[in-house]
Amino acid sequence: MDMETKNYSSSMSDFILLGISSNPHLQKPLFAVFLIMYLVTLVGNVLIILAIHSDARLHTPMYFFLSNLSFMDICFTTVIVPKMLVNLLSETKSISYVGCLVQMYFFMAFANTDSYLLASMAIDRLVAICNPLHYDVAMSPRHCLLLLLGSCTISHLHSMLRVLLMSRLAFCASHIIKHFFCDTQPVLKLSCSDTSSSQMVVMTETLAVIATPFLCILFSYLRIIFTVLRVPSVAGKWKAFSTCGSHLSVVVLFYGIMYTIVTPMLNPFIYSLRNKDMKRGLRKLRDRIHS
Repeated sequence: MDMETKNYSSSMSDFILLGISSNPHLQKPLFAVFLIMYLVTLVGNVLIILAIHSDARLHTPMYFFLSNLSFMDICFTTVIVPKMLVNLLSETKSISYVGCLVQMYFFMAFANTDSYLLASMAIDRLVAICNPLHYDVAMSPRHCLLLLLGSCTISHLHSMLRVLLMSRLAFCASHIIKHFFCDTQPVLKLSCSDTSSSQMVVMTETLAVIATPFLCILFSYLRIIFTVLRVPSVAGKWKAFSTCGSHLSVVVLFYGIMYTIVTPMLNPFIYSLRNKDMKRGLRKLRDRIHS
């Protein structure tokens, strides 16, 4: 730790983000890789949003949630990646105390909003497949807007509580964060305060916030599977399951991979390559741009 402290200079009010690798020869190649990934994420998600808003046939609940998911993915990566790119080319690799808390707040807010939007999309598929006669009522524009507002509200309240707890802690020893952004656990490890009560609140509240959308998705797809298995024809089963393929792929990526950068980059490709409606919308957007 002493050697690490000597390698990075910063004021005591700052934190040091060690990043992905401390090897100086890897900094520029990593910068190039993550810059490309970030640009692909921005371009891909902006195209998804523009395609959905420009094609009236995509003005449905599923694509309403998808456009908001793409917007959250843009915000989500922008909270983390630009600072990481700056640090890859910087010798100090510092982030201010306030900047660290702000990054932590918005990272959690956008990440949790993503998970609640995925749960909302699962509910949309559940109603469409299991109760199609009531779809227009259950997934009305008003209900979709309420789901979006609820997703944002719960996520931001969760972030606010977490950051308020963090702001009460004292940091009087090492300020070196062994991560590439200000995540809760790496920062908690640096505190010289008694963090046992904070850890308990964080674990309990986080479990509730994270488990709720995950259980909602799980319940929705169990209902969908039981409903589809009762469909007599193989073609009918395949048609019902095919409407869920893109969403399921994103869910698996979100809960199973490096979601901070990889998932937001891949989401536009999954929805555009596996979805004929999105392909049509993107072609229509392309034709508008060229005309």
